[in-house]
Amino acid sequence: MLTPAEGHRAELPTEAELEAFRNNLRRFIEREILPFERRTMSESERRHIQEKARAAGFWMPDIPEALGGQGLGFLGMSVFWHEVSRTIAIPSRDHSIFGPVTGPILMSLAGEQRRRFLDPVLRGDKTSCFAQTEPDAGSDPAAIRTRAVRRGDRYVINGTKRFITHAEKADFVQLIACTDPQGGARHGISCFLVDMDTPGLVIATRHPTMMGDAPCELVFENVEVPEANRVGAEGEGFTVAQRWLNEGRIRHGARACGVAERCLEMAMDYARQRKTFGEPLSERQGVQWMLADCAIELHATKLMVRDAAARLDAGEDARTETFMVKVYGDEMGFRVADRCLQLHGGIGLTTELPIEKFWRDQRSFMITEGPTEVLRTALARRLLRESKG
Repeated sequence: MLTPAEGHRAELPTEAELEAFRNNLRRFIEREILPFERRTMSESERRHIQEKARAAGFWMPDIPEALGGQGLGFLGMSVFWHEVSRTIAIPSRDHSIFGPVTGPILMSLAGEQRRRFLDPVLRGDKTSCFAQTEPDAGSDPAAIRTRAVRRGDRYVINGTKRFITHAEKADFVQLIACTDPQGGARHGISCFLVDMDTPGLVIATRHPTMMGDAPCELVFENVEVPEANRVGAEGEGFTVAQRWLNEGRIRHGARACGVAERCLEMAMDYARQRKTFGEPLSERQGVQWMLADCAIELHATKLMVRDAAARLDAGEDARTETFMVKVYGDEMGFRVADRCLQLHGGIGLTTELPIEKFWRDQRSFMITEGPTEVLRTALARRLLRESKG
């Protein structure tokens, strides 16, 4: 993806292009992927769908065309994330059925680093994971204790990372570590690429979650990494990591829109069909107001996502807008899923419908990649700084 953080300005798609992409992707998902909401996709079926996604033009949507992808900017990717999130057949944290997962850090690599790390990922020969969170440092990068100490042309790394998604199948980790305890988050954090088979690096445990996944705890004990594996200059890791998180906030908002849209559709269909005390639920004012609130909040989030994505594609600093997108979007998605579950009553609690999985996933997103409380604080501080004078 050509992001402003990498010095690019994405060409903004037209409304007609966005809608054509949305409609084509929705038809593909409904035809090829939605049937797997009720059963597990086998590996051969997964490979077959990947080939169909490649043939249909949906392969590696966020990768530049020069590298074999579709070259979508934030606006295009917000449509992609919205549509793939309308089904639980695609894991909420894994869209690799549409191509290798890279992210802004890997896409910023050049030269030998690109040859060793990015190119194998694009070919499907390697996979990666991102490790920033620690037992005592989730949303506060200044509190990171994993330490990388320079010794000649190498770094020796010690520390623990927790809740690292997909680490169990990764070939290397994009690691955020402290190189200067006095430098704080802005100047004391660096990013490294560490092969998972490096001596001293082990998966200590896995944490099964209510979402059905099991992220890993990684322990680094005197892990030696060459200086050539550092991404960017020493002390620039916070900036590097923010590229990943900035993209993630747009993804969270767009995902919430997809979930809320599907849940609202299901809730309206059920309200028309279900009768209580002689009349459909859809005729009851309490239910009507719930549906109206869902539609209002969904529409507001769509506009917020679109505005923030367009700003990023235009090369603007949209951190204020992305904070709002994640906070409002994640909470909106959970509220709508919760209302949908309530309207469905007992059947909503069963695994026969996708509602309970939407509900669980959306609840988790208010914590992961930045709890809403932390983002509210960061947003308020930013607003206060901008209003000075």
